[in-house]
Amino acid sequence: MNPESGNNQPLQVTLPYLTADIDGIGGTIKTIPADFVVEEIPQYEFCGEGTHVYAFVQKKNMSTQDLIDLVARTVGVRKMDVGYAGRKDARAITRQWLSIEHIDPDALKQLESKNLKILETTRHTNKLKVGHLKGNRFTIRLRNLNGPVQQILPAAKRIFDIVSSRGVPNYFGPQRFGYRGDSHLLGEAIVKNDAKGFFDILLGRPELNPDDEFIHARKLYEQGEYEAAMYQWHSAFGEHRKSLKTLIRLNGHFKKALRQFDKRLLRLFVAAWQSNRFNRVLAARMPDIDTLYDGDVAHKHDNGACFSVENASVEQPRCKAFDISPTGPLVGDRMMRTTGPAGDIENPLLDELDLSEDDFKRLKKQGGVGGRRPMRYKPENIKIDAAADEHGDYLELHFDLPSGCYATVLLREITKQDN
Repeated sequence: MNPESGNNQPLQVTLPYLTADIDGIGGTIKTIPADFVVEEIPQYEFCGEGTHVYAFVQKKNMSTQDLIDLVARTVGVRKMDVGYAGRKDARAITRQWLSIEHIDPDALKQLESKNLKILETTRHTNKLKVGHLKGNRFTIRLRNLNGPVQQILPAAKRIFDIVSSRGVPNYFGPQRFGYRGDSHLLGEAIVKNDAKGFFDILLGRPELNPDDEFIHARKLYEQGEYEAAMYQWHSAFGEHRKSLKTLIRLNGHFKKALRQFDKRLLRLFVAAWQSNRFNRVLAARMPDIDTLYDGDVAHKHDNGACFSVENASVEQPRCKAFDISPTGPLVGDRMMRTTGPAGDIENPLLDELDLSEDDFKRLKKQGGVGGRRPMRYKPENIKIDAAADEHGDYLELHFDLPSGCYATVLLREITKQDN
């Protein structure tokens, strides 16, 4: 295993702030679900015709996966037949599109409840797939600030002015790495074909987080008490319980048990491993997210294409205009390598992974084909208001973000808090 999974290593790398010289305003989000509202911005217009019914759904306190499960059960289709463009926060009010082929739109009315509403239905000619998303529109209320809301407002506006000009560091947010922040370690074990290491991290390794509420279950696993450990996990952690049951049935054969693990989750863990490495490279590059180096791989914001930067001084005006940006690596076969000064920062962090040809094959099998990700993003349609309701004063933030960018990363720049 890579040294980053060692006992003395932090689960996640420290992520520098772009606006570190400006004090954060503090605050909390999601005091109530209405404090966090996100709405999808579709990638394309729906034509109104076709065999695929599209439903614009508003949900509250429900994960996207739970929504898909409910829709599939209600209208009588397989979960894999429910199309969606992206996952949304569970503890929030979210509005997103779903697609289901060959159903009666009226059947969706059965889904209506106090936490779920069908806002609109239409039709289109193809299934909605992950990535069919231009971006997301956010309305977020920050409460419990570090001072009176009117005094806080100027600092928040100053930070927004800076990130609107220079960009927001395009880190993957903490939700990418699971409740314990260890999903990237699980992904590493998958890529390295370390089945025992995978289950040791999933079910054991209590030292990774001494405050874990399932610390007793993890200690029982490490003692080989699989059945006793299984009953210590909450029912919401179904894969943990299922894994222990599988290990009991297979007499502790880890490789066979890994082959029976949820394939969708395996891909998510591998993606988290790629995300962690991207974050490490971006952290090493900070704060120069708006500055090109010779040897960079630049991202074109208008079409997503990438190209190698031979002369940074020639391309820098386009970077300043936010037409292009430097990128960081998503490890895989399709990842372009940096050279020169850019490579001097990035390549040592990739080389230390020590990936073999077989590792790359396993990575590709789990969907990790690789690529490049821009090191910054630009929030659009920003609006900041100070207001109050029966729960007290709050700062209300409105902004649009490109698909794949995390609102929590922008919020941490403003609050200077990681939680």
